[in-house]
Amino acid sequence: MKSDANARADHHQGPFYRRLIDRLAAIDDGAILRVAFFIMLAGTAAVLFVDFRELTDNQTTTEPATFQPILPPASDGPDTGPMPDITTAPDILQQPLEIALGSAGRLTLTGTIDPGSATRFASEIEARGEYVQSVVLDSPGGSVEDALAMAELIHEQGLTTRVEAGALCASSCPIIFAAGAARLASPEAAIGVHQIYATAISGDPQSAMRAAGVAMSSAQTTTARIIAGLTRSGVDSALWLHALETPPERLYYFSADEMQRLNLVTEFVQD
Repeated sequence: MKSDANARADHHQGPFYRRLIDRLAAIDDGAILRVAFFIMLAGTAAVLFVDFRELTDNQTTTEPATFQPILPPASDGPDTGPMPDITTAPDILQQPLEIALGSAGRLTLTGTIDPGSATRFASEIEARGEYVQSVVLDSPGGSVEDALAMAELIHEQGLTTRVEAGALCASSCPIIFAAGAARLASPEAAIGVHQIYATAISGDPQSAMRAAGVAMSSAQTTTARIIAGLTRSGVDSALWLHALETPPERLYYFSADEMQRLNLVTEFVQD
């Protein structure tokens, strides 16, 4: 039999636990996803730190967080369907980003986002004035800093972004695509993400530890900038969960249903 003191404690704790359960039940799915996202982000940072500590005996990092362009068929093979059919030739995708003006105000970006792409893109936008209405993407990704700068300009100009059937928009390219005021894609477009990574070179352990901290901080700052851009465009930031959990040498391709559910695409189009 419970003592009087225990009985009184149960009497007071009962309402407390009921209120706690009611509050948890009131949390919507979106809030739960956001909490899960930040828990995973923290976990990713911890794993990065451990990985870098293991490298300190013979390596250090000097390069900022970036994205490695990944060409098909590097894919995790999403459970939602087969790997997208990418028709652009790999040698074209491997070339530095080519910017070409087409008809109806379409500015086509084809190839790897090399350092300096954002500067060339800004010059093209400035030269063409209001004639440019949309940005058509076919890229395996590349420089994240350039991708973020291009995304910022697309947002400022209110441009439409587009990925057509058979085209690839992977790695850092979806950052650009997500910045569009309208985001058009074919259901057969190949849009995929993966983790940020840092390049390592030889160095002494003390320098390696410092570089590990810098690299981890850079990766977290870059991730925060990406999430801010997604949120600004109305894209569900849960999209980036797939990037965080996909190794940098692979890609997670989004199905058409996922692109719609995460509001990555505002309208599906048939080319």
